[in-house]
Amino acid sequence: MWAFIKKEFFHIFRDYRTMVILFGIPVVQVLLFGFAITNDINNAHIAILDHSKDVVTREITRKLLSSHYFLLDRYLKSNNDIKNAFKEGKIKEVVIFESDFAKKLKTEKVANIQLILDASEPNTANILNSYTSGIVNSYILNQMQQESGVPLSITVETKMLYNPELKSVYMFVPGVITVLLMLVSAMMTSISITREKELGTMEALLVSPLKPVQIIIGKVTPYVFLSFVNLLSILLLAVYVFNMPINGSLALLLSESLLFIIMALAMGILISTISHSQQQAMLLSMFALMLPTILLSGFIFPIENMPLVLQYLSHIMPSKWFIIIIKNIMLKGVGFNYFWKETLIIFLMTLFFIGLSVKKFKIRLE
Repeated sequence: MWAFIKKEFFHIFRDYRTMVILFGIPVVQVLLFGFAITNDINNAHIAILDHSKDVVTREITRKLLSSHYFLLDRYLKSNNDIKNAFKEGKIKEVVIFESDFAKKLKTEKVANIQLILDASEPNTANILNSYTSGIVNSYILNQMQQESGVPLSITVETKMLYNPELKSVYMFVPGVITVLLMLVSAMMTSISITREKELGTMEALLVSPLKPVQIIIGKVTPYVFLSFVNLLSILLLAVYVFNMPINGSLALLLSESLLFIIMALAMGILISTISHSQQQAMLLSMFALMLPTILLSGFIFPIENMPLVLQYLSHIMPSKWFIIIIKNIMLKGVGFNYFWKETLIIFLMTLFFIGLSVKKFKIRLE
């Protein structure tokens, strides 16, 4: 019995993949959950539109920027710049000071600030609204009333863009579409080549005149069609069940989704070429794709709030770039010129995974 137990230990220790699953994945999961899951907002990019440009508006701006919540991206010159600033996708909030702000506060005891927020992420918009209102109210209580001795008031008016009703479904549906396309597409192809190995039909493919790239393309093509049908069913549910809008071009949305599907399928093929069994391919697909896709894509938790290491790590997650694209099309209704960089990144990732799959494909069985 003792000899058998020692043999089993040696068998486990020799298999580095099992060791990674046993000890590596739990550590990675704890670190991801510990650092990625946070509701705090730090260094949110904002823009300032100051129609007054007086001492009080500059002081309030300084108070906002001296906190660690906000990072000034730019000063806007007119109301016409607001829409374009939000379409670029970096600005989370625009703070607008009305004309003669300090004069009205001094004579009428009331002045107005308007906050315009990107509500495509409703939780972030609500938190930023609370932070800004709190800093403005704190400034009034602690400074202005102490100097004048007269009750003053700054009215903060809030406007939510792209999601005025703050429906959480507007945030979850694009993320769910991304997660489902990534996991289902990758898992379908990740077991395709390993299934051939286990069933013993790989020999027939290897002795055929087909080249590795032809075998891989042949494996991927049927799944492209099936995944596209899956995408259409998800979009129909999103629009007709959850009332999710598609404000942009439907053809552009389908084209971008097709590119993402091909990239996910290529990733699945790569996993299948380095796996020895369907079970191993399934585990790699689940653990290597599911958690990072959910935690590091900006689907639920803002990436800018994470540690710098995780922010850099999120750049290699294809789902991060696709979520940006799908939100821009569905919620903001913008065109290709606003997210061509994200499209190029996904395209290059697709070429990389296809090329690596061809290189890793073994023309001889072990």
